[in-house]
Amino acid sequence: MDPFATLGIPRTYDVDLAALEKTHRELSRALHPDKFVAAGASERRAALSKAVQVNEAWRVVRDPIRRAEALFALAGIAVGERNEPPSDPELLMEIMEQREALAEARASKDVAAVHRLKSTMEARASEAERALTQGFARGEGKREALEPLVGRLGELRFYRRFLEEVSAFEDEMDG
Repeated sequence: MDPFATLGIPRTYDVDLAALEKTHRELSRALHPDKFVAAGASERRAALSKAVQVNEAWRVVRDPIRRAEALFALAGIAVGERNEPPSDPELLMEIMEQREALAEARASKDVAAVHRLKSTMEARASEAERALTQGFARGEGKREALEPLVGRLGELRFYRRFLEEVSAFEDEMDG
């Protein structure tokens, strides 16, 4: 499935999420089962199938990692943690150090330290997303131009996991 075609948008990493959300709502409304009550069974099934595709496409395109994965797949580049090149050892060491600092901050319930770590990782995630945006724009869907970007996707995965750990801590503190 091409999530971009399903939503009727260009194949690009740089997506206007507000406009896309509006498009998703409009498509969802047009395909709502209530609109097909009087239709035949095959038409109802087709509308339901299309609605499922639209919802899945929305989930893919609104998520920066899944959107990059879709663009890579459409260019014929296998991605996923098993297919991606090994991460830069310096990045791995840095992430490990940041995770240790996060674990210490969580253990001591140092909210300020957690927020500092969060800000750092959010900035790095944003930079990785900017690099993906620029790279996909320059690569124009060409496999050979996009292959060097796969490492940035790996970085973004690391940053996202770290931020998920921060969110878990924040949930603990709120609960």
